[in-house]
Amino acid sequence: MHELIRDITLCILFAWMLGLLAHFSRQPLILAYLIAGFCIGPFGAGWVKSQESISVISELGLIFMLFMIGLEIDLKKIVRAGRVILFAAGGQLLGGCLLGVLFFAGIGLSFGGGHFDAVYLCIACALSSTVIIVKVLYEKRELDTLPGRITLGVLVLQDIFAILFLAVQPSLANLQVSVILLSIGRVAVLVAAALLVSRYVLPRLFHQIARRPELILLGALAWCFLVAETAERLSLSREMGALIAGVSLSTFPYALDVTAKVTTLRDFFITLFFVALGMTIPVPGLSVIGLALMIAAFTVVSRLVTTFTPLYLMKQGLRASLLPALNLAQISEFSLVVIQTGVTDNHIAAETANAASFAFVVLAVLSTFVMTRSDEITRWAIGPLKRIGLRDLDHGNGHAEEGHEGGHGEARRIVILGFFRAASALLAEIERQAPVLLEQITVVDFNPNVYQTLLSRGLHVIYGDISSADTLLHAGVGKSEMIILSVPDALLKGASNEKLVRHVRTLNPTAMIVATADLLSDVGELYEAGASYVTVTRLSDAHELFTVIEAAQAGLLADKRAELDLRLGERREVLP
Repeated sequence: MHELIRDITLCILFAWMLGLLAHFSRQPLILAYLIAGFCIGPFGAGWVKSQESISVISELGLIFMLFMIGLEIDLKKIVRAGRVILFAAGGQLLGGCLLGVLFFAGIGLSFGGGHFDAVYLCIACALSSTVIIVKVLYEKRELDTLPGRITLGVLVLQDIFAILFLAVQPSLANLQVSVILLSIGRVAVLVAAALLVSRYVLPRLFHQIARRPELILLGALAWCFLVAETAERLSLSREMGALIAGVSLSTFPYALDVTAKVTTLRDFFITLFFVALGMTIPVPGLSVIGLALMIAAFTVVSRLVTTFTPLYLMKQGLRASLLPALNLAQISEFSLVVIQTGVTDNHIAAETANAASFAFVVLAVLSTFVMTRSDEITRWAIGPLKRIGLRDLDHGNGHAEEGHEGGHGEARRIVILGFFRAASALLAEIERQAPVLLEQITVVDFNPNVYQTLLSRGLHVIYGDISSADTLLHAGVGKSEMIILSVPDALLKGASNEKLVRHVRTLNPTAMIVATADLLSDVGELYEAGASYVTVTRLSDAHELFTVIEAAQAGLLADKRAELDLRLGERREVLP
């Protein structure tokens, strides 16, 4: 026991020190934890040698990580997942697994007879890292963009796929139809029981203890370990049970409260898991490094092929098809979980597992770098893709000088550059108060959903990137009378309101240019750049909130809400 406490102390100390280095060098924290484990483990300094300690630390971390992954799987969102996300995820998973089996079996890895290296690697390479993707997309403010939503939807369905694999994983050595059905049956029984209890029993209990944070936390942990132990008794695994426990809690009313209270504890045990995983990684030989590079290269290539292709075939355009493929081009932390279960059951060679861990590290670093520059990479790639014959959504509509209608042709009197929620609200307001004005408006944007929806409503829309000089030139903004920039800098890609104002003013010296300022200090700079008027959203928001306070003080808040509900009911916005 004293040795275990000492080992945990070393794990946390080195994880913190290397985590600080990773933070300042802008590298993934998971990479720091793996290196920390290697440094103090049997293959490093040798300060932690007890295999029992490593096993206990790893299993505890794994249980908590899967419990939290389960808590973050929103079943309602899966049910509401759009056709695009379902087809993209299906194409990526099925295509990735098929290519994986062919590739890994082709390079000589075992596929049966008690050894399933090729199977585990094809599953591991089909999954992408939720931790890395969400962190980078959040920092770039792209979680709510179309490529961001597609990426997150695919991630959720990848987690479901991993759950199904974990259900049959213990029976891989005796993979018969009856065995598979029995495993799935056990999972179904456990899931059904967990969902019923979380639906009808747990809400009442948690309602009674809602004001006692320590009991909320303790109750969540008790549920996690209860379901995990039940799964063990059903010949599944504690990790599988922890995942089911999290999924069952994700839909009940106190899920957010539980997640908030368990997050700190989760971070502690996830840190322990990755440090313990790092302890098992030996100094790599040339064969391990070679296999790791092949795994990494296969993951990137297969992800680009299997993600881009279904999205492109569903007419999402080159940009919205490329960005999710770039976002998903790494190996998941869940993949390491899958690999570790294979090592525990002697299904996969230690050398193969080590190579997968190294591939994870390589892709974690490269993927973070690529995702932060994904817009630049996408702009660079679209030209060559068009030259080899791939058509974008603007194909066949011509350029401004060709004067073709449909989705292209010269811009009209009023041009809206970029289309997000403010522009969506503006069009709805025009439709309500002055619908005739819609015939004088052109929208320029590269969101394929916006493009198709506006076309179907009869509006003039040009598909293109507003940060591109060619797009603005071909759109013919030089002849428009009013140009509206309604997208804030935080959401613009490859440009800013100031740069756009300067460029538009160069193309059109006489137009009225309306820009948007994020900060009060931006207003003066936008006027200097050539803006005719600058909107500051926070001012209109403040005015609206003040009228709400006045209505509440006068006892008229219900009337004001009814007025708002009436206005909302009349709107038919492109973006919800």
